[in-house]
Amino acid sequence: MARQSRFPRKSGSPSIKEILRKTALYLLFAFLASSIGLCVLLRWIPAPTSAFMVYRHVEDLIDDGVFKPIYYAWIGTKKISPYASSAVIAAEDQRFFEHSGFDLDSIQSSIDVYMDGGRLRGASTISQQVAKNLFLTPSKSFVRKGLEVWFTLLIETLWSKERILTVYLNIAEFGDHLFGIEAASQHYFGVHANQISRSQAALLAATLPNPIILRAAKPSSYLLKRQHWVLGQMQNQ
Repeated sequence: MARQSRFPRKSGSPSIKEILRKTALYLLFAFLASSIGLCVLLRWIPAPTSAFMVYRHVEDLIDDGVFKPIYYAWIGTKKISPYASSAVIAAEDQRFFEHSGFDLDSIQSSIDVYMDGGRLRGASTISQQVAKNLFLTPSKSFVRKGLEVWFTLLIETLWSKERILTVYLNIAEFGDHLFGIEAASQHYFGVHANQISRSQAALLAATLPNPIILRAAKPSSYLLKRQHWVLGQMQNQ
């Protein structure tokens, strides 16, 4: 006969497997509830910061051991020039008002180009970029991509397109430690965001793929060509 344990588990007490399962369910519920609640709040209140801004601070502390200030100033929709909205849509997501967070046509086109031997290009919408910049870090993994999908679905469900665009313009990175259209307008042109010209808005939007390399303060010939392209796309809206 098999020997019984000297300390048998009490009848009715949960096993380790059950404890882990309940813990996982609790954490999942807590994450879902907190993420939904946060998105509901941010539908109405200004974002005090973003995950990307916090990430920049962490990078500074790790690389240089110092704290560098971030230039960021939230402004409402009515204080943003219509040119700014038009420019970022032209540059980043021309189907913004047509899709529900994911531009399936652009995704399929990107896949087709890659399968034909071309370079895999990004197909992120403005909604996806808001989800990533506001809640997540730049790291690339399947888990982060899954979270990006979740937060994109949340903001597309809970926010209006106007709100998504306003948040995007407020948290987008326009230069080294420079976030938001208001801070960028003042830094580069010495005016408020509601005063920037069509050309200035196009220049800022043209830097968005990589504002650290594509510097609005010293535009390269490539950046100027991209600005000209954005201006042309703005005319087609």
